Amino acid sequence: MAAAAQGAGTSDPRSRSRTFHWVLVGVLAAVLCILGPIAVPVGPVPISLATFGVILTAYVLGPKFGALSAAVYIMLGALGLPVFAGATGGIGKIIGPTGGYIIGYLALAFFTGLFVKKFPDKVPLHVAGALVGTVVLYALGTAWFIFVTRYTLTKALGVCVLPFLPGDAIKLAAAVIMGAILRKKLVFLP
Repeated sequence: MAAAAQGAGTSDPRSRSRTFHWVLVGVLAAVLCILGPIAVPVGPVPISLATFGVILTAYVLGPKFGALSAAVYIMLGALGLPVFAGATGGIGKIIGPTGGYIIGYLALAFFTGLFVKKFPDKVPLHVAGALVGTVVLYALGTAWFIFVTRYTLTKALGVCVLPFLPGDAIKLAAAVIMGAILRKKLVFLP
């Protein structure tokens, strides 16, 4: 009994670290739920702060936990919470024309987090990781958009990609700057 009481007072630092990461997954999924609905409707694909939030999440959590946080956000939206652009939600958003972009958040989180983890002190490579993730997001989203709407590739690129490049570049730069600051403050992250 004494040994059990003694063991209860001590805690494995790795366990605390894992618990903290799980808490951060939830907190950053909540941040995505706050940022995701903030959107400007400009056509079939709205301008949203979700990509900014996903990059920031990946910067803080890395590839595995960043993608997990994005997955929690996507699941909450699929269940009907109004967390997607324009305060919408439901499975219809996932299977609708913009669903591929929402699923693409997983790739954006993974690739951004992977580059940040592999090259922790090389911000230009963090930008490269976010760019790779963005390209995969655009590819998944545009392919799904074409499948659902029957648009041609040229028309889909004109509606879903080209208008968003300047804004996504600004969001990417802001998220990388903010992410680099957060990572320095949270020195215990991998």
